[in-house]
Amino acid sequence: MKLTFLGHATFLITGKKNIIIDPFITGNPSFPQNFKLPDLDYILVSHGHGDHIGDAVELADKHNATVISNFEICLYLQKKGVKKVHPMHIGGKATFDFGTLKLTPALHGSGIIDGEDIVYGGTPSGFIIDVGKRFYHAGDTGLTKDMELINNIDIALLPIGGNFVMDVEDALKALEMIKPGMVIPMHYNTWDVIKADDRLFKEESEKRGIKCTILKPGEYIEV
Repeated sequence: MKLTFLGHATFLITGKKNIIIDPFITGNPSFPQNFKLPDLDYILVSHGHGDHIGDAVELADKHNATVISNFEICLYLQKKGVKKVHPMHIGGKATFDFGTLKLTPALHGSGIIDGEDIVYGGTPSGFIIDVGKRFYHAGDTGLTKDMELINNIDIALLPIGGNFVMDVEDALKALEMIKPGMVIPMHYNTWDVIKADDRLFKEESEKRGIKCTILKPGEYIEV
């Protein structure tokens, strides 16, 4: 099984089933050029902002993939022609053929820009994905005490870019609560407004006894 970073907050888990998280491809300046996606089975969408819902409609249609997101986003995507959705909500857990998925709280917004309108995108979330290894994709979030309830995580994917999400300092506090086996920073340096020092984050993470792996877009780890 591989975990591949595709820039910003987009990750691809490939194994018995192929899962893409927050599929921001079109317009993503950090998406690796010439990268070809495999056939996708599932698309996870943490919230409705364009840099996360991204290409969900197009990819779901191309791959006949199931989109998993909150109830409101699933309804929106159905109206856009997505045939296979699985709606969930915060605290909900479900079993799929890849393992289990639970939605976690995220402190953020979720409005979907649809032409000149902004559509209600429900409550933003993170994901705990258990495929034999337990991944925590925090989504876009600020620091929250709810993270104390997230445990037994093998790999945490945490935003560090600040401005819209946690910065390095707050992400380190999140690490102290979650205590994952490894952390991979995300949602930084895509644009100047979310510029962050990943080397500092790595150094401070490892001072806390938590391995930090910095992935460039297109790079992967085997798990």
